[in-house]
Amino acid sequence: MSNHAHSNPAAPDNHDEHGGSHGSMRDYTIGFLLSVVLTAIPFWIVMTGAIADRQSAALVLMAFAIVQIVVHMIYFLHMNTKSENGWTVMALIFTIIIVVIALSGSLWVMYHLNTNMMPMSHDMGQVP
Repeated sequence: MSNHAHSNPAAPDNHDEHGGSHGSMRDYTIGFLLSVVLTAIPFWIVMTGAIADRQSAALVLMAFAIVQIVVHMIYFLHMNTKSENGWTVMALIFTIIIVVIALSGSLWVMYHLNTNMMPMSHDMGQVP
């Protein structure tokens, strides 16, 4: 009887059938190698000081981070416009919008708090 329950391909516990396609070993290897390269290059840039200007270095590092996010989404999360009728891409766009709003709002608040706060000298902290 237990043999019959486990051999039913339509059983809800059967995890062999998946709706979406999964990556092959080749895809995972390519994704891994790209991730290693996209991590090693920014590490090298920071550790050697290859880019002297801090703002330029930060922009280059952010560009590498964005490319690495895309690599992870394609090779490891298997996201494309065809998976789940595009709902994953729409959810990703919504998430990006929310993150941009939260980050830009936080930076705006911190910048204005920094510029609008009353300056405090070191002596003022010792007043009883």
